[in-house]
Amino acid sequence: MLVLTLGAAAIGFGFLVLALMTGSVVWAWACIGVCIVGAVLLLIGALTGKRPPPEIDS
Repeated sequence: MLVLTLGAAAIGFGFLVLALMTGSVVWAWACIGVCIVGAVLLLIGALTGKRPPPEIDS
């Protein structure tokens, strides 16, 4: 899940650079959309990643 979040952050950064270089609002909205998806992925990963470790039978 973390890899998907990092990928979304990289794509969002690329869209941000494109928005700044071209002055296009469409790329800026694409950046916002990808950032929201990345934030949701990060939240899901944080909530599902806090599982107790399995018990080891001796």
